Amino acid sequence: MSTENISFASLNLAPEILKALGEFGYTTPTPIQAQAIPIVLEGRDLMAGAQTGTGKTAAFALPMLQKLIPLASTSASPARHPIRALILVPTRELAIQVEASVKVYAKHSALRSLVVYGGVDIKTQTPHLMKGVEILVATPGRLLDHVEQRTLQLSQVQMLILDEADRMLDMGFMPDLKRILALLPKQRQNLMFSATFSTEIKKLSEEFLKDPVLVEVARSNATNENVTQKVYHVAQDDKHALLAQILNETETKQVIVFTKTKLTASRLARQLVREGISADAIHGDKSQAERIQALDAFKQGKINALIATDVAARGLDIDQLPMVINYEIPSAPEDYVHRIGRTGRAGALGIAISLVSPDEEKYLKEIEKLIKREITKETANLPARGSRSASDHKPREKSYDRAASTPRPSPAKKSSDPWFDKPYEPTGTGAVKPQSNQLYKTSKPKREVAALLGGLPRKG
Repeated sequence: MSTENISFASLNLAPEILKALGEFGYTTPTPIQAQAIPIVLEGRDLMAGAQTGTGKTAAFALPMLQKLIPLASTSASPARHPIRALILVPTRELAIQVEASVKVYAKHSALRSLVVYGGVDIKTQTPHLMKGVEILVATPGRLLDHVEQRTLQLSQVQMLILDEADRMLDMGFMPDLKRILALLPKQRQNLMFSATFSTEIKKLSEEFLKDPVLVEVARSNATNENVTQKVYHVAQDDKHALLAQILNETETKQVIVFTKTKLTASRLARQLVREGISADAIHGDKSQAERIQALDAFKQGKINALIATDVAARGLDIDQLPMVINYEIPSAPEDYVHRIGRTGRAGALGIAISLVSPDEEKYLKEIEKLIKREITKETANLPARGSRSASDHKPREKSYDRAASTPRPSPAKKSSDPWFDKPYEPTGTGAVKPQSNQLYKTSKPKREVAALLGGLPRKG
């Protein structure tokens, strides 16, 4: 299907939606939007594969709003605002960003939207739910919390959207998804968006999609051609030195650095700050307020390096992000695709650098196998301080060897006191014991003791 001459106006979207798009300068849909919107408007179920940053949110949000606008009400009664569309996402950050986009597109309509997620007091969300919303964006766990507390009803949901479905499965949400599906009306439209298509994703699609249309705007599991990928082979102990060098030498003001664990993310952020690089960490152990604060500071340019775990990889939406760095490459190759999908978005150029230690080689091979290409290998030129810290041990070892093989000090360092030049005599020998006793009986030996303890103070 050719999408070259398609505009949003030609997709028969409502005037309210076109007005909102026009105010933000959106006139031409991306390929995934151009293909998905007509299918959704026809009422078909959809299974869409597209890389992150290709406009997936608008691809489902715009036709969703188009179908709900005729049902919008200006009434204050909650009964006139039932949940008609449910959007499920894996992370809090992504939930917030999806709902923010929905609000932008729906600003000239009477439709209401709300986002609910864990990590905050559920009581703060309940009053907004009780007022009634047509569009609910939620993480699975928090949605079920509200279901158990009977603060929402899902009996009138007409459209279910799974965004980042593969990530939801990776994070273990399958049991929650099955519980949620059982609560929804059987007659509904289903949309599933995913950056990768694994066997598990295909099984999930068979469970809840009905005769879906498959749309892929890029090869499954492909990486964006706008992203320059590089690999530096480096010892694990030298990774920090190389990362600091890259961050100091690059002219980019925004870099996301990915780690495998929350502990590594926090430790790395602290180390970078001590070295004068503005950085902060974002991961699952941080409170929602802390995560939002760090993300906002990063977007505003107050910090240059945001250290993130994979749980944050799907929820970060930074315009014109120039670079991502894999401090540790992921063991699941699909996560590599999602990580580097943070850069090179919307046609912009991006750089993805991976620091690969010898024990990570097996993961690199799996990544190259998945994306069907070999990543360019670069030589790491560590900074001077890194080279010194790595090689300082060798000179010291040599000096220790010389000291061990030479029984006497160098003549240039000989003491003027011949006592120090005598070979070592263990305590208990006849020569030492009388001398040590004599030290306490005469004034002369007392000065010798002082000399042994660091020398006598100079007179005058």
